Amino acid sequence: MSKFFKTLREAITGSEQEFTSGSINRAIVLLSIPMVLEMIMEGVFALADAYWVSKISVDAMATVGLTESIMTMVYSIAVGLCAAATAVVARRTGENDPDGAARAAVQSTILAIIISALIGIPGFIFADDILRLMGGSEQLIAECSGYTRIMFGTNIVIMLLFLFNAIFRGAGNATYAMWVLFISNGINIVLDPMLIFGWGPFPEMGIEGAAIATVFGRSVGVAMQLYLLLKGVGIVKIARRHFVIVRETIVRLIEVAAGGTGQYIISSASWVFLVRIVSEFGSEAVAGYTIAIRIIIFTFMPIWGLGNAAATLVGQNLGAKQPDRAEASAWRTAHFTMMFLVVISLILVFSAPVIIPLFNPDAEVIRIGIITLRIFCVSYFIFAYGLILSQSFNGAGDTRTPTLVNFVCFWLLEIPLGYVLAMEAGWGVAGVCWSVAISEAIMSVVMIVLFRRGRWKLVEL
Repeated sequence: MSKFFKTLREAITGSEQEFTSGSINRAIVLLSIPMVLEMIMEGVFALADAYWVSKISVDAMATVGLTESIMTMVYSIAVGLCAAATAVVARRTGENDPDGAARAAVQSTILAIIISALIGIPGFIFADDILRLMGGSEQLIAECSGYTRIMFGTNIVIMLLFLFNAIFRGAGNATYAMWVLFISNGINIVLDPMLIFGWGPFPEMGIEGAAIATVFGRSVGVAMQLYLLLKGVGIVKIARRHFVIVRETIVRLIEVAAGGTGQYIISSASWVFLVRIVSEFGSEAVAGYTIAIRIIIFTFMPIWGLGNAAATLVGQNLGAKQPDRAEASAWRTAHFTMMFLVVISLILVFSAPVIIPLFNPDAEVIRIGIITLRIFCVSYFIFAYGLILSQSFNGAGDTRTPTLVNFVCFWLLEIPLGYVLAMEAGWGVAGVCWSVAISEAIMSVVMIVLFRRGRWKLVEL
């Protein structure tokens, strides 16, 4: 028991940052605990935000769902850049090259600032049109478009928050990422009801209050990250000499990020199209679907944490010229993840009728939410392998393989199947959900086969 608490203390305090030697199981635990806690906190924020917004109106909840659907596609660019930053920083860390890791951090930040401007300006200007394109009613647009406008206009804060945490994770400093997200999301959760409903000294701002709470909380997180990176309390220490444009580093980051961006754009665009199909069945259907997705996101947060741990372990061990250890780390993480998801899926299947009504009492919203949650759980156990191995490919710098697999499984299979089952076969929202379960199960099988081939071990960064 004392050994367990010692390991737990090391994981939370971040006393160990290099994971290319020693027990693989220990390395997974030390990396994954802070990453899992980080992702759980992100999930708690998502649920809390959904809870308070759902108390405003069905249209408010639908606005969040429609906005997040399009924002998810947009942020796929940022996610791709984060994958590239993690891969390059992890490889430099494994090579014992902290100066190279710092250069990669600065160059990825430059790219993030440029991308956020290209996203934020048109998103702010055309917020109404975006919601209209996604199937939002004129009443919804008139009452709630301010939320969408704020989220697009301030996207640089969220983008930098996740980029800097990706840099920390690549360097093995998962603890810093965890505490930053704990504090920023904690502020967000506290401010949410205050700004939405006008508690205390704050004015009642409705759904726009939720957006402002998010921006403020995450701005505090970015300020903390900048302090840590400039102060140099971890492996990555950014100094004045790093504030120059390094063409070779930027080109390599773009090359790796392009695959990651394509990968996540394909995945998130499929969600956009699916939400568009769901919107044909009314705001209640979108609200129920969105609530279920928030619950799914919450349960997936630990899985993303494990996936990030796998990416870091693969990247660092490849940098240390230990490809077999990198492969063993990925498989072992995937096995642990599968066992966890089996338990979670059983819990959600039986507790759905209790959980969904907590967010909205509308009978149709509850019905759609229960259907969505239960069908998604069908492919949970095997999806563990798809997600962990996909992140392992990314950690190796091979973002092209997951991109191609996602294109086939999500665009050529999931979207057409979702439309056929929902609209042509008359299954409604259930048809959309079954298309997700089927396509993601197939994606996982393909990932297993390709990862076993081992070509990802040969990628140079």
